[in-house]
Amino acid sequence: MDKLALTKLSYGMYVVCTKNGDNFCGCIANSAMQITSEPATIAVSINHNNYTNQCIKSNREFSLCVLGENVNPLIIGTFGFRSSKDYDKFANTKFFVKDSLPICEDSCAYILCKLIDFVETSTHTIFVGEVFDSEIIKNDTPMTYSYYHNVIKGKSPKNAPTYME
Repeated sequence: MDKLALTKLSYGMYVVCTKNGDNFCGCIANSAMQITSEPATIAVSINHNNYTNQCIKSNREFSLCVLGENVNPLIIGTFGFRSSKDYDKFANTKFFVKDSLPICEDSCAYILCKLIDFVETSTHTIFVGEVFDSEIIKNDTPMTYSYYHNVIKGKSPKNAPTYME
């Protein structure tokens, strides 16, 4: 099997955020898609080992921040290569709170969702959320995973669905 064929699928770059009590948490995701338009529903895939996974399950809502090509690369490093369980990812990240959910200011758009269902796979949970708010923050081209790898020369952490040794 040629696993490189999977790199031809289209992916984006997102920060998925929620909270655990009074603390915010979040992680990088590259697998998100709109499922329906009415009601607007999206799905995101988060690794079981990501602390954000269990927090979405307990909080039952999440934000999806769409990263643009001009995003500060430190956001990807902070949210993609550290755990919210051990590190406050929002301490050095500009963000605002909308309906009790954190939004990265450097995003080009955000989408707020109430969790309506989830599906467990062997390594990831696919969260299905009904959109209750969304907004474009700034005019930037949404970053694709291909752009992240080929232009920025970024790497995938082990928890990413696209990780290859």
